[in-house]
Amino acid sequence: MKFNTKVIHGGQENIDPAYNAVMPPIYQTTTFKQKSHGAHQDFEYARSGNPTRAALEKAYASIENGTYGISFGSGLAAIDAVLKLLMPGDEVISTSDLYGGSYRLFDKVFKNFGIKFHFVDMNDASVISNHINDRTKLVWIETPTNPMMNIIDILAVAKITKKHNLLLAVDNTFATPYLQNPLDMGADIVMHSATKYLGGHSDVVQGCLVINDEELAKKLYFIQNASGAVPGPQDCFLVLRGIKTLHVRMQRHCENGKAVAQFLREHPKVDKVYWPGFTDHPNHAIAKSQMRDYGGMVSFTTKASTMDSAINVIENLKVFTLAESLGGVESLAGHPATMTHASIPKVDREQSGIVDALIRLSVGIEDIEDLLADLNQALGN
Repeated sequence: MKFNTKVIHGGQENIDPAYNAVMPPIYQTTTFKQKSHGAHQDFEYARSGNPTRAALEKAYASIENGTYGISFGSGLAAIDAVLKLLMPGDEVISTSDLYGGSYRLFDKVFKNFGIKFHFVDMNDASVISNHINDRTKLVWIETPTNPMMNIIDILAVAKITKKHNLLLAVDNTFATPYLQNPLDMGADIVMHSATKYLGGHSDVVQGCLVINDEELAKKLYFIQNASGAVPGPQDCFLVLRGIKTLHVRMQRHCENGKAVAQFLREHPKVDKVYWPGFTDHPNHAIAKSQMRDYGGMVSFTTKASTMDSAINVIENLKVFTLAESLGGVESLAGHPATMTHASIPKVDREQSGIVDALIRLSVGIEDIEDLLADLNQALGN
């Protein structure tokens, strides 16, 4: 089954045996009648499982070419579950250019439980080997990274983690399964903030993990149930609905993202533009080999190079909305240093390129002429 068909039909066979509904019903119930003591029909209590959630989890697995999909109340809840596989004294290697919420969870929560984190520049995947020791258990990467759009070679990292018997988890939120499939390249776990592109309409918060290994999946299902950070059936219905249009939305996100990146690079008031589709973008060749297109995320700085200049631009946008998050049908603009990455110390942010003048755009699916005109007027031309 090809991808465009998978997003609509993948894992959705016999989703409603009672009435054959085309869309899975919203099973708004906390518990399920048992035929007799200990005898239930797949579901017994909604924290442990729900038919609407089960339909979504099958869809997650299908679009990522995985075997098991596991749904959580948010992307951070999904990351939290992965880290609960670890024990005090274990070590994790992650990229230095990391979503601020992930960094906060690593550095402010799990570090307190005796887990050590190494944040390293992974533009050259081989540097990972320098930080591996007998306590290393997990490598956690994003690619493209948030917000610098750095590209990490998944195949190269997977080769290293397999050699040392380490888990490799890939945050695939920016790329989505439309653009790349990390499990096919050797990853053990794929994570999504489904709040973003998978939901696609800025109306639901959710996260997911996709896995192939049965034993690993069992451990994560246990954590999902035991910790209880599960989404409700209404949220599952909304994400499943969003997935069905992922392919057509991502096609437009990619088209508009390319046009915005090229426009910004040619604008006289713009300094640097970060978009992996540029041939001179770091690791562009890797992006070209592991991605099918380059997505709708673009970051840039103005030549004024100050926080005030960046805030002035985003506050004067009229079609782009100044807001947190990304991946919805509408175009959003944000200031990473004070919004998504504010929890990262300034010195660490700036070492990764997240300077006060940086602006991050989530390019939506509006008419491209309107988006370019909006950027032009906000930049002062």
